[in-house]
Amino acid sequence: MIDRLKQSAAAGGTGLLVGSVMLATLMQALDTTIANVALPDMQGSLSATQDQVSWVLTSYIVAAAILTPVTGWLAGRLGRRMLLIVSVTGFTVASLLCGIATGIGEMVLFRVLQGVFGAALVPISQSLLLDAFPKEKHGAAMALWGMGIMIGPILGPPLGGFLTENYSWRWVFLINLPVGLLALAGIFASVKKEPTHERPIDGIGLALLALGIGGLQLMLDRGQGEDWFGSLEVQIEAAVAILALYLYGLWWWNRRERSLLDLSLLKNGNFAVGCVLIFVVGIVLFATLALLPPYLSSLMHYPVLTIGLVLAPRGVGTMFSMMLSGRLLGRIDARWLILTGMALMVYSLYGMTSFGPEVSMSAVVWLGVIQGMGLGLVFVPISTVAYATLEPHQRTEAAGLFSLIRNIGSSVGISVVFTMLSRANQIGHAEIGSRIPAFGAETTLLPALWNPSTQAGAALLNNEVMRQAAAIGYINDFKLMMVLTLCATPLVLMMQGGKARAGAPTDAAAVH
Repeated sequence: MIDRLKQSAAAGGTGLLVGSVMLATLMQALDTTIANVALPDMQGSLSATQDQVSWVLTSYIVAAAILTPVTGWLAGRLGRRMLLIVSVTGFTVASLLCGIATGIGEMVLFRVLQGVFGAALVPISQSLLLDAFPKEKHGAAMALWGMGIMIGPILGPPLGGFLTENYSWRWVFLINLPVGLLALAGIFASVKKEPTHERPIDGIGLALLALGIGGLQLMLDRGQGEDWFGSLEVQIEAAVAILALYLYGLWWWNRRERSLLDLSLLKNGNFAVGCVLIFVVGIVLFATLALLPPYLSSLMHYPVLTIGLVLAPRGVGTMFSMMLSGRLLGRIDARWLILTGMALMVYSLYGMTSFGPEVSMSAVVWLGVIQGMGLGLVFVPISTVAYATLEPHQRTEAAGLFSLIRNIGSSVGISVVFTMLSRANQIGHAEIGSRIPAFGAETTLLPALWNPSTQAGAALLNNEVMRQAAAIGYINDFKLMMVLTLCATPLVLMMQGGKARAGAPTDAAAVH
């Protein structure tokens, strides 16, 4: 009887830990996209220019990227429990400050603080869940953790649109307060203290990483608006990033045992391949989410709330496939799940290459659901298998590197697809426009309203040419992501598959 009570208490503590960690993870993941749709309202309220308000997004991403590699060192010095408490508290307070900001300078500063405190939330929550469950249940644990990581960015735009339209853009940040307080209470009650160890900070390594990652992120975020390498600013950022990262590689090689970020983790085959695959997943997930809202808004003329509702079902597909993969991991080879997920991603992106200036709402919804299912089937097995051959003491640092690579993938993906979109608009407009004079005189080939000989007709015709050119740009972007996913798929065969030992329980429900 006493043993059963102990087991029940342990199960309850584990459930509270899972819930608390999930809340913290979801809060951080939501904030990567929830502010996007609120930028126009924020710009007017804070009297900011479009370039200034873009820093509301950039400052958060850059700060989080720079601080992510420090997670392993902070966890060693403070302990994961204390680091998680500090991170959730700081993130919640920074969210409150963002919600009451009165100027664009204050807003950018508080978003930097959000990024600083939020950087450790994802890797720490992942390593805590891996340690809280036996190895045979890691798939189920990663399924729950992955829901926050994958669904947060998907639900961000519709939730942000709802809050902005019905209340105020300030609630995009203030909504974090109750979530953060609940997570904090659960962490105090469920996460155990653990021994810390003295580890001197690698100041030179930190400075080089901060310069390298910060320069890379700024180059990717600012490049499109500043004409890429035609801008002195982007040239400087690229030079700083390349030089700093190269110097960090040399620095790490000479003092590997005391380095800030242990690059030797990439010698582990499963982890290295997992990092490449999660880089691709970051590209597809965030680039698609960045492309679809402007596509539906500019070409399909959907209002903000409708866009949110159309994109929301992909989150349902992700949730379903993550729970399914959590149950199947340990029963079948993880590589089959990853290959199935990659195939679904390729299929959905292939379907999106047929999106023209107009597409049915049902096509957007069901292709989104399929892509969400594919991402869910890929994310959980990769996150599980990548850590399967690492030692437990390596997990926190590995989780930081894993999260960093996924974030860089998302930044690279968004920058590349929007650069291609912009250039396709220019090239497509010029090529389509050059063909119009050849048949412009033939009134039977053009609607009367598009008569280029009249001012109104020329304007309408130009708008249609712009729509067609934009559609070509979106199609090219979806095609690029499809080819990239196809090229990455064979790497799955290089991973060591594996199932849990015979008879081991793998039911995802066990972690509830």
